[in-house]
Amino acid sequence: MCAAQSGPMKVVEISCRPAHCETVPDAALLRTMDQTGPRYTSYPTEDRFVEAFSESLYRRALWMRVHGVPLASSLLPLLIHVHVPFCESVSYYCACNQIVTRHHDRAVPYLQALAREVALHVAQLGRGQPVLQVHIGGGSPTFLSDPQLRQLMDLLREAFTLLPDADVAIEIDPRTVDAQRLRNLAALGFNRISLGVQDLDPQVQRAVHHVQTEAMVHSLRDEARTLGMVSTNFDLIYGLPQQTMASIDRTIGRVIMMRPDRIALYGYAHLPQRFKPQRHIDVDQLPPPELRIRMLAKAIQSFTSAGYVYIGMDHFALPTDSLAVAKARGLLNRNFLGYSARPDGDLIGLGVSAIGSVGATYSQNAKTLGEYYDALRQGLFPVVRGLSLNRDDVLRRAIMMALMCQGRVDFDEMSHAHLVDIPAYFAYELKALAALQRLGLVNVGDQAIEVTKRGWFMIRAIAMVFDRYARADRQRVQFSRIV
Repeated sequence: MCAAQSGPMKVVEISCRPAHCETVPDAALLRTMDQTGPRYTSYPTEDRFVEAFSESLYRRALWMRVHGVPLASSLLPLLIHVHVPFCESVSYYCACNQIVTRHHDRAVPYLQALAREVALHVAQLGRGQPVLQVHIGGGSPTFLSDPQLRQLMDLLREAFTLLPDADVAIEIDPRTVDAQRLRNLAALGFNRISLGVQDLDPQVQRAVHHVQTEAMVHSLRDEARTLGMVSTNFDLIYGLPQQTMASIDRTIGRVIMMRPDRIALYGYAHLPQRFKPQRHIDVDQLPPPELRIRMLAKAIQSFTSAGYVYIGMDHFALPTDSLAVAKARGLLNRNFLGYSARPDGDLIGLGVSAIGSVGATYSQNAKTLGEYYDALRQGLFPVVRGLSLNRDDVLRRAIMMALMCQGRVDFDEMSHAHLVDIPAYFAYELKALAALQRLGLVNVGDQAIEVTKRGWFMIRAIAMVFDRYARADRQRVQFSRIV
């Protein structure tokens, strides 16, 4: 998920009846919480990365995984994310690192570079490290041909050991994949897919230059079910140009009929000064803030009424999906790839602009192909920025992840784990939570912080209370809106 907007979060209090506070949020609450904030796939957030974090520090983090004390981290399976930046055509809403081209031969040197980057990791970690999760993202990974995707998967399997129950996921542009190609992807070992649907209304699709038929999406959903794929996700966006309440209601209804296992519902963040493709969008066609709020309220109510569980941070899942099961059991995790039902572990980011997380460090690769290729030709990891977390970062990350994943922070457990008096250390934050408690979003007691059912829909706002950087420098970067 790429960055959006920032600014001070002002909580305007509204009355909240206790019984009503346990339900999904209405438009009044969403309007109250219509502020900006990070999606917190990490803490500290990516905007805090610094160029002082060098390639040598990344090497040291990898060395520490294998040789550090304690050695427990080396026993954790790896997570792997491969970024494929290429797309055949530009989608105007896009805020990711992409290279628009119809020259598929550009994938040849890119795969060669990925092989060099993988070899560098094998030299540091050793061959055959166990991997529990693989995610191929983009851009559009299906820009690669089936033989090229086979080459990529063979590369990963030769370097690492993909565990028998590993999640192997790929993002799919429905315009580039048909039922036969999906069967080929399944044969390569992909067992989870994410479809970039965004909206099913033809007028909205034309406005964002991402035209696909509903039949394309439906066919892929049906074929994934036939193939026995573990999970199918639909990416949807509200707040796009030409969207109306009627049009988004139709899209929601059709999506519910197709019954994907997961739904990711994101609010469009219009930042044309940062993302060139968005300059094609006519701002006069964007729905006003009040309409965006009504769209979100309608979507939340429709999906939850249809039986979907709200996971948090824009995500819904069927009760049988592993995300919903993990949430119910208190086993949910969150990392740069989003929510996960898998145990947390070190994340290796491969490819241009890819982000990794090893030990108490974050790292990001070069954002341009030229810089990425040049580093690898020199036998260097293409890391150009990152962050070494300090003790306060690690503690706050633990608090925020506990809130976002388990919905609860037990003061005694957290105090013992981090050797700090949690109520005393976070006296300011606990006082700041009072406003959210009066809105029925969170309960703060002597022993714990607990997120209410209603509060799950505003979990970003609750987590942001513990973000020291956001409090200290609210104007430094722009994030997406919470609603």
